Amino acid sequence: MSKYQTIAQAVKEGNVSNISASEGIKVYPHSLSESGNVKLVMIKDNQTKYILAVGEGPLFDELQGSVEGGVKACPLTHENRLVINKYFDYTVPRAFGTQIATIGLGDRLGIASPGHIKTVRGRNVRPILAQQSIRELNLTGRDYKQVVDAACFAAFQEGYKDGFGADGDHLKVEADIELALGLGFTMLTLDCSEYIDNSIEGLSAAEQAAKYAALPEDVRKHYESRYLNQEFTIAGTSVTFDQETLAKNVLIYGPAIDFMEHIYNKYIKTADREIDFEISIDETATPTAPESHFLVAKELYARGLTIYSMAPRFIGEFQKGIDYIGDIEQFEKELIIHAGIADDFGYKLSIHSGSDKFSVFPIIGKHTKGRFHVKTAGTNWLEAVRTVAKVNPGLYRRMHQHALEHFEEATAYYHVTTDLSKIAPLDQVADADLADTYMNEDNARQLIHITYGILLQAKDAEGKSLFKDEFYSTLSDQEEAFEQSLISHIGKHLDLLGK
Repeated sequence: MSKYQTIAQAVKEGNVSNISASEGIKVYPHSLSESGNVKLVMIKDNQTKYILAVGEGPLFDELQGSVEGGVKACPLTHENRLVINKYFDYTVPRAFGTQIATIGLGDRLGIASPGHIKTVRGRNVRPILAQQSIRELNLTGRDYKQVVDAACFAAFQEGYKDGFGADGDHLKVEADIELALGLGFTMLTLDCSEYIDNSIEGLSAAEQAAKYAALPEDVRKHYESRYLNQEFTIAGTSVTFDQETLAKNVLIYGPAIDFMEHIYNKYIKTADREIDFEISIDETATPTAPESHFLVAKELYARGLTIYSMAPRFIGEFQKGIDYIGDIEQFEKELIIHAGIADDFGYKLSIHSGSDKFSVFPIIGKHTKGRFHVKTAGTNWLEAVRTVAKVNPGLYRRMHQHALEHFEEATAYYHVTTDLSKIAPLDQVADADLADTYMNEDNARQLIHITYGILLQAKDAEGKSLFKDEFYSTLSDQEEAFEQSLISHIGKHLDLLGK
């Protein structure tokens, strides 16, 4: 008799909620699903998750797995995910458009989505569960198939039917864009940084004028006929472009606007489904001026583009994993204008590196009228580390020491102002205090935040994982604790955002 026979019988009867864990097997009751004459439920057997299928019909036949005693145990493979998508449409990522708030929940580990779903369930916000950049994939050793698979299986596990998205985050290479959309991603965040000329800000007015004069005449005529010496009222604010202001903005953003148009026409406009198209112009040397935001938006809509959201660079610092750094009063003044521009054109304002910006969340929620997209990623990794620090202090100590030794390598990928001298020495912190001492202190948070790739890929001389395997095993054993940590932390984000 199959060791899953008791569970299979409960599945047939449609009641798995009373099954207690036995023989190291955990049942996820919200996953109980039915299609035709086949019923499914997700379980975890010795840290490995499976979908158990009972019954007969096409769904049973199409799922790959081993059959024993009439029960098919199906591993969580990409092929099985596609089968689940075919029969249960709520497990398929979707686009959300501009009329509801969304939060990007970059799950670098592929195990946080169940906790994310429990966090957003019942709130007036929708989750973008799959959200990864190519940089993050390279640093974690994952690929886009795995990213979407994890999100889809999480929706199945939790029986979550309110919808979730998948974001190809900060993509800038066409091959990557094509790959992500081909795999079913429903959101594209277009990183325009390589087409934004940050050198212009450092030029004198005369040098800018000369560089502008060297542009093709048709380009200059196009912008001058539309903007030069004209006054626009946007979000209650007057915007004008004299020769110098127009020239500077065309030099900085003109090629990026052309790139946005090209990507939209080639990939978004021709897609066979709705795609939430986000524009990222936050990778600039200085904050995005209102007239710059307006010019980019005006040009896009004049060229027939429709966008889901835009991410300008805001005043102050949006560093990874810590609160906003800067003048909050001035931030609010400028946010009002940026939110107004977005609202007038009909798209959402997007806040990148949005993790842990608790001091400005109420302002963002208020002035976007509750229509926003906020991206988080590293803070979810930090909550995983917090969980490990609480239950496996020895592992945390080894990871912390390795992160200190390799911190400089990680700064090549992220801008932070971490002061390592302000981080308490490991030998001065008791095991019981590790989580609070390090995960509640900005410098330590940034240390662990930006070294995730180094920690996850670290190997010993024999090629064995130094931390990753034990890290995942610990979190599997402490699944509920990790979920509660996410519910508390991301829940605080949403509470302050008014969701």
